[in-house]
Amino acid sequence: MGSPLDNLNGQQNWLYSQSKNVAQGPISTCPVNRIWSEEVIDGWGNSDTLNLPGKKWLPISGRRPTSIKQLFDQEDVDVVFPLDKEKGITLEDFKLIKMHMASYISKLAQHVKVRQRVVATAVTYMRRVYTRKSMSEYDPRLVAPTCLYLASKAEESTVQAKLLVFYIRKIYSDEKYRYEIKDILEMEMKILEALNYYLVVYHPYRSLSQLLQDASLNDISMTQLTWGVVNDTYKMDLALVHPPHLIALACIYIASVLREKDTTAWFEELRVDMNVVKNISMEILDFYENHRMIPEERFNAALNKLAFKP
Repeated sequence: MGSPLDNLNGQQNWLYSQSKNVAQGPISTCPVNRIWSEEVIDGWGNSDTLNLPGKKWLPISGRRPTSIKQLFDQEDVDVVFPLDKEKGITLEDFKLIKMHMASYISKLAQHVKVRQRVVATAVTYMRRVYTRKSMSEYDPRLVAPTCLYLASKAEESTVQAKLLVFYIRKIYSDEKYRYEIKDILEMEMKILEALNYYLVVYHPYRSLSQLLQDASLNDISMTQLTWGVVNDTYKMDLALVHPPHLIALACIYIASVLREKDTTAWFEELRVDMNVVKNISMEILDFYENHRMIPEERFNAALNKLAFKP
């Protein structure tokens, strides 16, 4: 499946220039830092909300929200472990392998027919694992389908391991991808341990639906484009670093610029730090600019540095 920006005929450079002008007015002017997002319902563990016209705001009063438990600093995500370095894995290789495995999970999910939320959860598990474990210890070609298997159970859309093994063999002829049911079941236990048995993931999707409706941008064209951009964010580490509602806002911003929708007043009304939203937007645009068209051979070259099977 292509990117939502595939057919925009060179508008990316224009979008870059437009994004520099985002929210030049005052930001975060409210006396209490408030966030409107899905965490009001799903993750903040704080029921003290302040209702404003048309919105629900959540005051942050010094308590650390539970969802932040699984957010990392970027430097903690961009870590190549010594075992991987010994095999010649660079930071760029590390990112490419994770990107390739995200696509692998998505491709496998299409065959076993699970919804996008399962894919997003699986990719997040995979990326969390590699903040704690090396690829030399945890073969990405086994971790990826195992994360999908685990996510399907966590999201109550269980896929049988034997079905995954069947489709893995249909998708890849390379023996390095050939794993058995017992391999997936054994890796599942290792992944659970690597994740400290914490399987909760908060995604931008609920925030996205609420925000699009609030901004009166929930027509089919905007919804499809914005959801497509959100799906593409799982090819990056954004879900590990940024709260889901800010990722949703960045995707709305990109889509609104591409569709020439004036959302300046709406963003100012939200009272979020637009510098953060802009930075996330630029990360997404950098991905489209630099990583969207990487050939399969480049991914394989990085993967081949990890020797697991003869």
